[in-house]
Order: sequence, then C-alpha cells, then structure tokens
Amino acid sequence: MELNGTVALVTGANRGLGRHFAQQLLERGATKVYAAARNPDTIDLPGVVPIELDITDPESVARAAAVATDVDVLINNAGISLHQNLVTGDLDAIRRELETNFFGTLNVIRAFVPVRAILNVNSRLSWLSYVGAGGYAASKAAEWSLTNSVRLELPDTLVTGLYLSSTDTDMMAGWDIPKNDPADVVRQALDGLEADAVEVIADADTAETKAALSTEPVAVP
Repeated sequence: MELNGTVALVTGANRGLGRHFAQQLLERGATKVYAAARNPDTIDLPGVVPIELDITDPESVARAAAVATDVDVLINNAGISLHQNLVTGDLDAIRRELETNFFGTLNVIRAFVPVRAILNVNSRLSWLSYVGAGGYAASKAAEWSLTNSVRLELPDTLVTGLYLSSTDTDMMAGWDIPKNDPADVVRQALDGLEADAVEVIADADTAETKAALSTEPVAVP
C-alpha cells in the first residue's frame, strides 16, 4: 500500500488525531484528502477538501459518499467517550457511544466500499475496562470485532486496526496522566498502512494489555 497518489477520507478531521491524519496524508503525497466533520466550517487545514459528515446519520453518510466517489483510503477516526458505567450510567449516553463508535464506523464502511484500504482508530480499551468507561470500552470492543469481521468480508481490501492508549487530544484533556504524542501515533498508523499491517499497536501500555488477554480476566491490569 503506497499512500502517494491516493485519495483519502478522514472522519472527525477537524481536530485531534483526525487533523493529524489529514495533514500527514497530504505530506505523504495523497492527491486529495476529504476532511470530514459534522460542521465542515471547523476544518482549518490548508489543502484538504472539507466535507460534511455525521457518521451517526445514514442520510449524511450517503450524501458524503455521493460526493466523494473517488476515495481509495478510508480513515475511520471519529468517535466519542461519554464516561459512562454500564450498570449505573445513563443508557442514552451508552447508546450514543455504541451508535458512534460501532454503528457509525460501520455506516461509513458500508457506504464507501469498495476502497483499497480502511483504517479504524480503535483503543486499548478494546481489551480493557475501567470504572467510568464501561460504555466506551464496550463500544471499542465491538469496533475491534467489527474490524476483524470486515477484514474477512473484504479480502481485497487492506483493513487495519490502530490501537492506542491515552493520547494528547481533546478527548483526554481532563486527564493528568502520561499521553502519547498524536502526531507520532498517526505516523505509526500510516507507516503500518504502507507496510500492509493489519494491526498497529501505538504504545507499550497497549501492547502489554493485549498480551495479557491470555491471563485470567481479573489479572488484566
């Protein structure tokens, strides 16, 4: 997979990892990068093509797919975290996490295939739960399964999952903990695409969590 000369679409491209994806795709020679956001007026990156896209709205997804008919590379970056426990949290908020992180990602994939490559931005919490993040973890576990299933259904498409721990974006702004550099995470992800990798593990904490899946669940840190 060579990104030079491709046409890419990045969801949630107005900030954070999405903005870095759009910028670095241009730097790697993508001939066009659709920068998608619910409000395209928030896209401030020179050289991209802003496009309106709400991944939870099938009509919005269909409109975007009708405009961006030349996409080679699909970066599913858009997602939310609403800090909900499963037993005591707000069910509507938990549903929003699943509607966005799982069904929203699936909406976009179904609308834009066939493409040459799909990269889903996933999480260490695909394999780990924290108190206060049960809804998000469940949605990302579902997205992990989605990524693996789509890979089987689309044997002619490179389907890559990106897995990362806390990263210095707006989503993690309230957490005073060590964080990944988002530019470095995106660099690893795009290197992985160009190496035909089906999985990119962005940091040591995420690698340790995945390795711990063979242990008893209560022992997973």
